[in-house]
Amino acid sequence: MKNRQWLLARRPHGAIEDSDFNLVETDAPTPGEGEVLVRNLMLSCDPTQRGWIAFDTYLPAVKIGEVVRSIGAGRIVASNNPDFAVGDIVSGLVGWQDYVVMNSKGQLNKLPSGAPLELALSALGLTGITAYFGLLEVGRPVAGETVVVSGAAGATGSVVGQIAKIKGCRAVGVAGGIAKCHWLTAEAGFDAAIDYKSEDVPARLKELCPKGIDIFFDNVGGDILDAALARLAMRGRVVLCGGIANYNATEPPPGPKNYLNLVVQRGRMEGFIVLDYMPRAAEAVSALAGWVQAGKLKNKVDVQRGLENAPATLRRLFEGRNEGKQLLRIAE
Repeated sequence: MKNRQWLLARRPHGAIEDSDFNLVETDAPTPGEGEVLVRNLMLSCDPTQRGWIAFDTYLPAVKIGEVVRSIGAGRIVASNNPDFAVGDIVSGLVGWQDYVVMNSKGQLNKLPSGAPLELALSALGLTGITAYFGLLEVGRPVAGETVVVSGAAGATGSVVGQIAKIKGCRAVGVAGGIAKCHWLTAEAGFDAAIDYKSEDVPARLKELCPKGIDIFFDNVGGDILDAALARLAMRGRVVLCGGIANYNATEPPPGPKNYLNLVVQRGRMEGFIVLDYMPRAAEAVSALAGWVQAGKLKNKVDVQRGLENAPATLRRLFEGRNEGKQLLRIAE
């Protein structure tokens, strides 16, 4: 069995390029005592990977020459661990490669039998869990409040807006393009959507949120964050989940001009990392699965194919080309 691997060749400067990585082929590894060999089937592509290959974040940076870090799911093809059998479907930090050796010490999560990988890596995966705890624990919505979400057509943002609706809030999404905005209102149940590519975001926020924004869930940063700060309601909360608008910046971006509105409106702006909530992941997955089954939560995925396309697929996130959760199928 041959194992194709994408190795980090250099730290990216600006937008990621294929030349930032090297595609190599080696023999598949052999599991040792207590380990399993996983044949990776599907990889998750997430904006945070841009940080992982650039510098130390909440995880150490991927070293030059190492396999690019990625969440994914696969099938166990060899096992020296009594808790995992050949044929089990598992998920974890598998990396951009065909095969990976892993142990069970916090590395592997066994997926329910028959669960679609697309669902397990999206609404019921890390992005769904992020949306759940980010909105409910950090944002703390109250029925009747107005929740605005940036990057609303993405994997996390789309779930945030739908949970807001489930909890009795108004949901306004900011996304790029007519098609994405239409999906938010027609399929995902958002009350309104703003196309930042063709509309005046500050003017539309003023129109759609006349009493202000109670919760702004931010996945983007930059000018959209600034516009939301200007419309913050009294005791408004800003949940900082990500800042994809600045991930490829080659110079430090300027800070928001309207941050003093947090003082005027007695607001709160708080960042979070979903890893802090992983001991409670089962709580989130149970609730999310129930909403999916009841038809209250729509899940949209964008599946590309082929391990050789990993850099291009990750790049789709920063080009705004993904529709929903970005995934990469590398084997059937």
